[in-house]
Formats: sequence, structure tokens, C-alpha cells
Amino acid sequence: MSRDLPTGEVRRALHRSADLIADYLENVGDYPVLPRIAPGDVARELPAAPPDQGEPLDQILDDYRRVIEPNVTHWNHPGFLAYFGITGSGPGIIGEALAAGLNVNAMLWRSSPAATELEERCCDWLRQMMDLPADFKGHINDTASTSTLVALAAARHRLPIDVRQQGLSGRPEVPPLVLYTSDQAHSSVDKAAIVLGLGHANVRRIASDEAFRMSLPALEAVIAEDRAAGRLPMAVVATAGTTSTTSIDPVEPIADLCAREGIWLHVDAAYAGSAAICPEYRALMPGIERADSLVVNPHKWLFTPVDCSVLYVRDVALLKAAFSLIPEYLRTDEAGVTNLMDLGFQLGRRFRSLKLWMVIRAFGVEGLRDRIREQCALGRELADWIEADPHFELAAPVPFSTVCFQARLADPADPGRFHDRLNARINAAGPFFVSPTALRGRTTLRVTIGNLRTGREHIEALWKTITEEAEVLRREDGEGYS
Repeated sequence: MSRDLPTGEVRRALHRSADLIADYLENVGDYPVLPRIAPGDVARELPAAPPDQGEPLDQILDDYRRVIEPNVTHWNHPGFLAYFGITGSGPGIIGEALAAGLNVNAMLWRSSPAATELEERCCDWLRQMMDLPADFKGHINDTASTSTLVALAAARHRLPIDVRQQGLSGRPEVPPLVLYTSDQAHSSVDKAAIVLGLGHANVRRIASDEAFRMSLPALEAVIAEDRAAGRLPMAVVATAGTTSTTSIDPVEPIADLCAREGIWLHVDAAYAGSAAICPEYRALMPGIERADSLVVNPHKWLFTPVDCSVLYVRDVALLKAAFSLIPEYLRTDEAGVTNLMDLGFQLGRRFRSLKLWMVIRAFGVEGLRDRIREQCALGRELADWIEADPHFELAAPVPFSTVCFQARLADPADPGRFHDRLNARINAAGPFFVSPTALRGRTTLRVTIGNLRTGREHIEALWKTITEEAEVLRREDGEGYS
């Protein structure tokens, strides 16, 4: 019995898969961004039980083409303008495929020397591109949720309460540990607090200012209040590029405050950190170089297929002290090497750096900068059209390529419902997918430009769709513009 499939059969299927992928990337814009199916439609096409005997790869690929490809949400579509776009670029896809072929677990240097050393080098390349200090040492996790959790675990370990050995449960001598972040911060901060045993009640959501940036006076006041109540401030999470508006917290004065108070500073630059490779956008983020830890996701805006999240820390020894646990079966005798399993809770580690290496080399730093600048220019142009239209208004500043805006309605009975319906009509049209947000309690339309395949013609068509659909709704409601 053959153990794996014959190499020739696999080779033919890989060649066909390459054609399927290339054809998909070339023609993805022909699909509606959101598949026009109902829940359960895909499941009904799939057998309820697995096959008893193996099936030909060509038949499986036929079913992939018929059932799977048309029925995903097409993140690689030029009209995908929701959330934060994740582009699977050509070189990144090649890197992902090669990594799957190698199928290594980069938990130890010995278990994959090239994977370990390439990860260290790629993280250092990105550090240089972002103009971060040389003492920032990076490694790659799956998502920013994991990177933030790992960073905050290191912050907890730094406290003089020996959580690693004694835990938090049943220790009345340990005060409540408190985490601070803005009311615009990502929900992963809250989830990290839950997982780490701080409790959701000990996450302080600090008010933001008119530009949706964390208020420094409010942060200072809440920290002072917690200290007076006997609580122990553990970490501040500042954001460079918030999820809804991409606003940038005042990191420099927050870093000053954290230094005075002896509090860990984590910077969430998962989205906008990629833009920091452009000097003019790096200048919008003063102080991020003073963080104790910082996360940036190349899979969000550096055209690397999901998942790829880089966590930088200043004190790698502290990170190892928080996580390193070496059973006998994983002991090795190499000196002076990095074992990536020591830098977090994961033992299994995919060869994620291979796709990042391919992307950086294939596009080059200047090529990556050009693409980010082009997308920011498209965002600014859309913002200009909104500002020039008396029927619409910007809802937040536009520092990068994410644009938040609302319709100006004359005495609307339910403005949130109007914007929800408008968003639904835009998405139902097919060529575009946008995701709304809520700002100051009001539903807000939100467009994020971050896909390599999105051009000016797509943004022009989107704006035409928005204005036309808004006019249809206005007439249906008998509503006027203000």
C-alpha cells in the first residue's frame, strides 16, 4: 500500500491548484464580494459522512471550484472595504504554499533551524522598516489577540506577586490588578484580561477626546483613583490606529505617565503599524518606540496572507521567565539559540515568516511604501468627496485609509436605522462590502482601503453607489437632507 499519494499525482494536482489560485486572483472581481447564499447552503452540498475510499484529487478540486470558491466572502476582492482588509498577495501565497510543503514545527531551533532564524531576521527587518529601537526583539504569533495576551502576561509577570508559581486564586493578599485602555480599543484587550484572571471588571475603558484618542487627564485620574483604593495598576494599552476610526492615542505622554507610575506600556499598532514603514506616517506615532511591547500585523496591511502578527518586546528575558517551561523530551544542547516555544504559551508554531520574507523581498521596502501611500491617497480622496457633498459629513479624522462618515439628515427619527439600511443596500448591490461601526452611540458608515487590488475606479464606483442608494432611501422615507 502506498503511504502518501503518488508524487506524480500530487504534482499534477499542485499544478492545477496553482492555476486555480492564479485564475481566482485574476478574476476575483467578477464575484459579488458576499456570496449570495443562505446559511446551510454549503453544508447541503457536502456529504454527511466521510468517504470510505479515497477520491481522485481532480474530483476534489472540481468540488472546491464548485462549492467552496464561489461561496466564501472574497477578502481578495477589490471591493472588499470592510473591517481591515487582508490581502493575500502573490508572493505571500507562494510563501504559504511552500511552508505547507515543508510542514515544520518551529517550536525549537533544532526542530527547524531555518524557520527560527528566518523569523528572527524578518522581525528585525520589519523593526528597521518601522524605525523602532534595536532592543525591540520580535517573534510571530497568529493574531494580535494572541500577541496582546502574551504581552500582558509578561506585564503581569513583572509584578512582585509571583503569579507564575502561586497563581491568583485564593490569595487575599494580592490586590485587584487593573488594565487601562481607551473606549476605542479593540475587544482583544478585554479578552486578555478575562483569560489572565484579572476579570472584566478590572479593565478601565478610558474616555476618548473629540478625535477618538485616549484622554490623558482621564487616564491619570483613573490610575490615581485605583491606587487610592488599593488596586494595583498592571498595564496601559495605547492604540496606534484604533479599530473604528484608526485614531492614534497620545503615546508619548502616556509613556511618560507609565514611566512615572512604573506601569507596563503595550502599544496596539496591529493596523497602523504597517503604515509606520512610511516616514510621514511614522511621524504620526511619536512615542511608540518607548513601549515595553508592541504588536503589528503584517496580515492587516502589509499584504501578507492571514495569519501573521509580530510582537515586539524590549525584555525578552522577562518574556521567557513568564513562559519558558521545558519538559525533558524537549531539552536540547544548543547554546545561544532562540527556542520560539519559550516566548509564549504555544508549543506548535507554523513557519509564518516564510510568507513575510517573500512579501518583503518581492515588493521591496519602497514598493510596500508606494502601495500604502496610494491607498492612503485613495482614502483622502474619498474623504474629500464626502466633505464636498452637502448631504454627507465625515464622522472622524482620516489619518490613514479608513474613512468614517454619515449622511446629514433633516430631523431624522432614527438615524441609526437609516445608516444600517444604507449599509445593507450597498452590500446587497454585490461589487462592494463595507462594515459599519458606532461612534458616540451613532451608527456610522466605514470604508477601509487596504486591498492591493483596489484602485481609484473602485472607490469612484463605491461613492456613486453610496450616493444613489442614499437618495433612494431618502425618497422612500420622505426624509430630507439637512
